[in-house]
Amino acid sequence: MGRDPLQLRYATAEDLDWIHELRHRVYAQELGQHAPDRAGRLRDGLDGDNVYLVAARGAHRIGFVSLTPPWLGRYGLDKYLTREELPLLDEDPFEVRILTVEPRWRATAAAPLLMYAALRWAASRGGRRLVAMGRTDLLGLYRSVGLAPVGRTVRSGALTFEVLTGGVTELTRLVTDRYGSALERLRATVDWQVDAPFAPRPDGCEHGGASFTALGTDFRTLHRRHDIVMADVLDAWFPPAPGVRAVLAEDPDWIARTSPPTGAEGLLAEIATARALPAGTLTVGAGSSDLIFRAFGHWLTPHSRVLLTDPCYGEYAHVTERVIGCRVDRLPLRREDGWRIDPDRLSAAVASGSYDLVVLVNPNNPTGRHAPAATLRPVVTAAPARTRWWIDEAYLGYVDPAESLVGLAAMDPRVVVCTSLSKMYALSGLRAAYLVAEPATAADLRRRTPPWPVGLPAQLAAVAALRDPAYYADRRERTHVLRRRLAADLADLDGDLTVEEAVANFLNVTLPPDAPSAAHLVAECRRRDVYLRDLSPLSPRYEGRTVRIAVRDTDENERIVSAVRAALRPASVRLAAGPVR
Repeated sequence: MGRDPLQLRYATAEDLDWIHELRHRVYAQELGQHAPDRAGRLRDGLDGDNVYLVAARGAHRIGFVSLTPPWLGRYGLDKYLTREELPLLDEDPFEVRILTVEPRWRATAAAPLLMYAALRWAASRGGRRLVAMGRTDLLGLYRSVGLAPVGRTVRSGALTFEVLTGGVTELTRLVTDRYGSALERLRATVDWQVDAPFAPRPDGCEHGGASFTALGTDFRTLHRRHDIVMADVLDAWFPPAPGVRAVLAEDPDWIARTSPPTGAEGLLAEIATARALPAGTLTVGAGSSDLIFRAFGHWLTPHSRVLLTDPCYGEYAHVTERVIGCRVDRLPLRREDGWRIDPDRLSAAVASGSYDLVVLVNPNNPTGRHAPAATLRPVVTAAPARTRWWIDEAYLGYVDPAESLVGLAAMDPRVVVCTSLSKMYALSGLRAAYLVAEPATAADLRRRTPPWPVGLPAQLAAVAALRDPAYYADRRERTHVLRRRLAADLADLDGDLTVEEAVANFLNVTLPPDAPSAAHLVAECRRRDVYLRDLSPLSPRYEGRTVRIAVRDTDENERIVSAVRAALRPASVRLAAGPVR
């Protein structure tokens, strides 16, 4: 038995009787929290809805932990405290419950690994906060992994508990910093069967782009680009305009060795002409992320308060919460509302003037919904004077440039519009973007911009692209045709799938609650060299069930449909290590 690796996995139907028996043996007979039951089993009202993770060695079960995700709408703690007494339950935490290990295994790594697996599962489903009820005699253990009492004590039978909580980001950082070496050693010996990454990304930010890892980040196997469908990133499916390809091909040797204009003056002038804006309102960067880091790092401090929508592009939470350390609140977008921004709710959220920055991605990534300019403009103009607005219009080119708020940004010192030249112009590999702000704000950011912020190939390509609006208008219309066809083909696969087409160069597919997870679907498609994006880590509102799929050309879209069809086949579903609820 000792030769079997320690296994972390979901509970199966066969595990449930053992779980109920162990719960009774520990919490009724050993600890006296509950009265003994004649059947020798202990259950509660969350059984069937919660998620059990199990530690085992071969056929020998060692221990388990239970998680209650926020989308259930109820928690085990509701039995002991009201929401008024414990308002953090209204903040959509993941509840970790009844960590239990067989007596002979309590001195092993089983309990810490179960706690770690619970943390990784919550993070993989967009969790931002954990809540737990910890025995007072074990508070040292819980504090050592970053959980802190909230000041609420619960008495249950012979036991006394403290309500504990911790931010997922902070807990992850503490665990990896304090126990990273031990986790790495265990990683080599643990059979990790949970559909969540064993370790977080080094930078803590969830991005697409796993397809490039498969392609080879050392660039030695680039020929595989013809085999891999890279639908996990929102790069254009079409090539850049003919003028772009021509200028890059004219003298690549000279382009590679020549420094660009120091301040991208020609690119700024071309953007100003194309957008009918004064050049003094513009600042350029090597992609939107460059501008986000530069501007937010200048404007915000750990004392700043920021409002994001939920869901939202993950870079914004990463920069504001994890890099700068701001206090971040979220405006929930609801599936039942079609993920649309409610202008009245948004107005009410900002009315107090407590926010230093409000971020809106429009059209939203990852929801793909667009809020009309006529809806947003009055909300922004009526907002308190101290609140700055950052409007990300990276995907507006797929809607209508007339819907942009750049005109407002050029005049209102509270408003900045950021626009990528990567997505709509098929220039993702070259990295170019710009923002629009009133002249004083733009000039302030230009002073903080290093020389040569955009390379010469990117400047040449962006200028050529901006000079060919007809080409990109045609590609926009073709993208809509391809997206509608892809959406229809995916919807035909299974009547229980929810396909949300959106307005940009992607769509979202949500699996039914009783299906395998989005992570499983993504893994199955990767076996066929088709890469999709699991949206679960971005927000708990996706409930671990939604994938985003970038629109590709006709042939690659057919491969996407074929891969999803194969992943949904009964044989594949039966093999899924999905949770028993």
